[in-house]
Amino acid sequence: MIEKAKCSNAGWRDIGSRHLYFRSKWEANYCLYLQWQKEQGMIYDWEHEPFTFWFLEIKRGVRSYLPDFKVWPTSEKHYWVEVKGWMDPKSKTKIKRLKKYFPHERLEIITSEWFKKNNHLMRNLIRDWE
Repeated sequence: MIEKAKCSNAGWRDIGSRHLYFRSKWEANYCLYLQWQKEQGMIYDWEHEPFTFWFLEIKRGVRSYLPDFKVWPTSEKHYWVEVKGWMDPKSKTKIKRLKKYFPHERLEIITSEWFKKNNHLMRNLIRDWE
């Protein structure tokens, strides 16, 4: 269950049995979606911001990247999810560097298009969808 924050975007929310801080409403909603998938047995588990990738070869500029979610479709496999409202130059650099320095990691980008396509369905399917 989610506890709504005072701010309609960033803030603390309780999802599953976790108390988490989200930088955006979309990030919180996507987390609700992941928790719903877990409860339905569609994914094994998820974590919010569990790991920072460091680009040790880089001396200036973007030197690290913290994806929004780590998702396990099964107990053996995982992939990363980034929820992005818009892609600024710094974000593009982080994603390029992740692909270059960690080519074995899979990253899925969730954009406004995902929310436009799925928002109506999610409102009817997932309790507390914002």
